[in-house]
Amino acid sequence: MVFSIIEILNIILATLIVGYIFTGIVKIKKDNILSLKRFDWDEFRFSLLVSAPGVILHELAHKFIAIGFGLHSFFQVWPLGLAIGVILKLLGSGFILLAPGYVTTIGATPLESSLVALSGPILNLLLFLIAKLFVDYKKNMGRKQALFWLYTKEVNKWLFIFNILPIPPLDGYKAYGYLLF
Repeated sequence: MVFSIIEILNIILATLIVGYIFTGIVKIKKDNILSLKRFDWDEFRFSLLVSAPGVILHELAHKFIAIGFGLHSFFQVWPLGLAIGVILKLLGSGFILLAPGYVTTIGATPLESSLVALSGPILNLLLFLIAKLFVDYKKNMGRKQALFWLYTKEVNKWLFIFNILPIPPLDGYKAYGYLLF
């Protein structure tokens, strides 16, 4: 089985929370007036479409590359990472911390571990490049479509940059560390 029921529930939970964290940051409406209003479901759906693929597919890239090597791999949510993201959102912080979960891989060689670690940031780079192509070359986009591609480009650019840094516990550290140490 590729996914356990627990993994599927973890992916759904992480996706919903990532979408919530980006709600209000990803704007689809022209008015930016701050007001006490009800939860905006349209904005939530839009932020899910923009942010969740970059975050969730990043983690799944780790899992599928590990499976490709014949390794046992599973996705887990990181409750503290999700809680910090939600707390920053509720406090109105302009800073986003995205650490919704991680993939654990068992039995990998140093080279396999490095390639598994690099797969997430490489997926973000690929999504960034696809979005950049749409932004740069697609003509006659509607406002929502243009915003979708612009935000998708930015989210994945920063996910790539952030995750490729050789700082523990980021993917860049794991990728370089397995090869160097």
